[in-house]
Order: sequence, then structure tokens, then C-alpha cells
Amino acid sequence: QVQLVESGGGLVQSGGSLRLSCAASGSINSINSMGWYRQAPGNERELVAIITSGGSANSANSVEGRFTISRDNGKNTVYLQMNGLIPEDTAVYYCNAHLRIYPYNVWGQGTQVTVSS
Repeated sequence: QVQLVESGGGLVQSGGSLRLSCAASGSINSINSMGWYRQAPGNERELVAIITSGGSANSANSVEGRFTISRDNGKNTVYLQMNGLIPEDTAVYYCNAHLRIYPYNVWGQGTQVTVSS
């Protein structure tokens, strides 16, 4: 099994920056890709950014140029550097691991990001 522990959320003013971290433990070799999703009140959970085990990364159009996903394989940790934050980025951010084996998807507990105007 894979466990994910997130950290780094908080309150920031518009234009500010935050870095989220997601540390994975357990069956690390079963991880195919890891990503960040977010869910604002009343909205569905949406993909923010994803990075494969090989290091290929993609981001949603809404955060392109502002957010960067990266990984440190030595620490089994994925990061989401968020710059130029705007109030619309306010949401609970969830780390996700897509696995090659059952249960195929594992989620972190979520971390709140609040951007004030």
C-alpha cells in the first residue's frame, strides 16, 4: 500500500507564493504517476498538475506559467510550487498517486490553500 502525507498549505495574499509537499511511503515502486488536484466549495475536484515516474509533467491551463510540479525521487516527495496566486486558486489541494496495482489510486488527506484579495 502507498501512503501520502501533504504539507505546505495556508493563507496567502493575492500575488503570493506557496509550496506544497507530498511525501509518499510504502510500495513506492508501484507508483506510475503523482499529481495535485484541487476542490473548491461547490466545485468538482479538478486536476492541477501531474508528473510521471519518468519526470514528464503537465499542468492545467488555469495554472500554466504560475504553478510548477516537481519531484525528488530520493525523498519520494512531489512538490507543487505555486506563484502568482489569485483568489480563484483557493481550494483544498489533494495529492494523488496513480498506481500500477490495486487500488490504482491513493489520495492524501488534503491541505487548505486560501488566497485573499
